Amino acid sequence: QVQLVESGGGLVQAGGSLRLSCAASGRTFSRYIMGWFRQAPGKERAFVAAISWSGRSTYYADSVKGRFTISRDNDKNTMYLQMNSLKPEDTARYYCAIQSSGTYYDASDYHSWGQGTQVTVSS
Repeated sequence: QVQLVESGGGLVQAGGSLRLSCAASGRTFSRYIMGWFRQAPGKERAFVAAISWSGRSTYYADSVKGRFTISRDNDKNTMYLQMNSLKPEDTARYYCAIQSSGTYYDASDYHSWGQGTQVTVSS
């Protein structure tokens, strides 16, 4: 069983940047596709970005493409999400998870969710 812990969230002004981290403990996660999702109050959990086990393939939601960058360091068992040019609509709780099977964008295809980290972007 892999445990995931997100960190790096906070309050930032529009146009600012944050870097989220997702640290894994337990079994190594180096062979898994990993993903970031976010959930705003009253909304469903939404796909943000995903990365292949090697890091060579990355996938982004249209809403964050060009502003967010996903990466991973398998030696450190850590995944990152660099968020630039943040907008108020990026405000949400951000979660990382491991893909079980199926798609890279459907939350139901992921497991081992972390507890999340809050990102708040003020206008």
